[in-house]
Amino acid sequence: MLKNFVFLNGSWSKRLYSAQAIAPKPLKGKWRSVVGLEVHAQISSESKLFSGAATGFGAPLNSAVSYFDASIPGTLPVLNRKCVELGVKTALALGCQVNQISMFDRKHYFYADMPAGYQITQQRNALANNGRMTFPVIVPGKKIYYKTVQILQLQLEQDSGKSLHDHEMRRSLVDLNRAGLPLMELVFAPDLETGEEAASLIKELILILRRLKTCSCKMEEGALRVDANISIHQEGEPYGVRTEVKNIGSVRSISQAVSYEIQRQYEVVSQGGTVINETRSWDAEKRCTVAMRDKEVVQDYRFMPEPNLPALHLNVSDDKCDETDPSSLVSVPAIAKQLPELPEATRKHLEEHYKLNQEVAIILVNEPILLDYFLQIISNLPAIPTKTVTNFLINDLLTYCNKVNIDIEECHLTYNHLKDILKALHAEEINLQAARKLIELLHEYHTAEVNELIKTHNLEQISDIKTINEYCQQAIEKHSKAVKQYQSGKTKALFAIVGEVAKLSEQKANMKIVVKCLEDLLKEAKPKK
Repeated sequence: MLKNFVFLNGSWSKRLYSAQAIAPKPLKGKWRSVVGLEVHAQISSESKLFSGAATGFGAPLNSAVSYFDASIPGTLPVLNRKCVELGVKTALALGCQVNQISMFDRKHYFYADMPAGYQITQQRNALANNGRMTFPVIVPGKKIYYKTVQILQLQLEQDSGKSLHDHEMRRSLVDLNRAGLPLMELVFAPDLETGEEAASLIKELILILRRLKTCSCKMEEGALRVDANISIHQEGEPYGVRTEVKNIGSVRSISQAVSYEIQRQYEVVSQGGTVINETRSWDAEKRCTVAMRDKEVVQDYRFMPEPNLPALHLNVSDDKCDETDPSSLVSVPAIAKQLPELPEATRKHLEEHYKLNQEVAIILVNEPILLDYFLQIISNLPAIPTKTVTNFLINDLLTYCNKVNIDIEECHLTYNHLKDILKALHAEEINLQAARKLIELLHEYHTAEVNELIKTHNLEQISDIKTINEYCQQAIEKHSKAVKQYQSGKTKALFAIVGEVAKLSEQKANMKIVVKCLEDLLKEAKPKK
């Protein structure tokens, strides 16, 4: 089961996004694809954007709804200061220009789950503009490269509710728990070309938002939703007619949906057809995009300034603000000082300080728990070589997680478990096979101690010279052909004999001693010329 892995440094390692992407077919001739993303990220606040209703996921239907959320006449919006602060924090981390003054607009359209008949957003004067993201792109079998995408704007807006369709009873019900949830909409320029680039961008954005703690990014809960605008055109000609794939719900689906839609459009035009300007959805089971509605007629949202909200003013100077005073302006310089180290800076630090190669640094940063394990182990067990630690975490721990189809967060191994395994491995009390077995055992018996499991399951490494010598003698007798090949100069033939020793010892023999012993025995037995 290597569907989530790539081959790096001579071994299989987990992909940088948990997906088996649809293998994209390169467009023939001078055809080029263009991809732009729009991302809605739910802001991590305890209350909604314009009301005091709770934002927790999974609350009973219609139990987190204020009068304002339900659009009861006479209710007014009150802007959530925390949402503004987290929006500014995100904008700064993404290199955006934060605007001193931004405005709220009403975007009119009818949804049954949007009682007011309009959404409050920042279409015309957004919170921030003109940002950029540079991120690594992983394409299996190809060299990692970096891509830069422009961020046109970051705006605050409220979410709509949720319609629940009961096909059996032929009725639709409305849950307003989501109505008014605080969102950041990030509009990216059409600077991408492939599904892999789109997935890599979202993976990097998730890492940044989680590092900032401005969004949980739990796509399964709707906390991060992605729309993709896709078109193809001949090189040197204007962009083609685009389609929009709405509400893509996972990183895997982003790569698959974009790759599929590019190929679908190419097949349409190559057969003499015309791409229609339409909205499509992604069917994850059938792995294809499905038409939802056409966009030939431009919808008039009748944007107008939100009359119940004044302009949003921010302090963008170095003047000190009293952050404890709720009536003071939100201070952009003060928030800038709170920014943590971002993922790309962490990668560079790992490469420069720990001498890790690019692939390993990317994998560690993309798996935050793995990164924490690495830093703790390196700090507390400096005698263990860095390469031993990274190889074990990436090639063994992640391999096991993929094998049993779990995320590393779901694996029951703790830092202490990993520390004890690596100490035993470094001290040659166990070998790598035993270490891998311990991962499996500790996931099942997570309250057990490593030393206890080593003894209970007889995992101690065999390093006794006499015992290993006996195994080597047996292996030599069994592989006379390999012995002759080795003695004639074909040194690789030794691996066959080493493998036999491993088999005889039930994978517990110390391979360093085995190789030395075999070399000595075969040297002694080498026929004289």
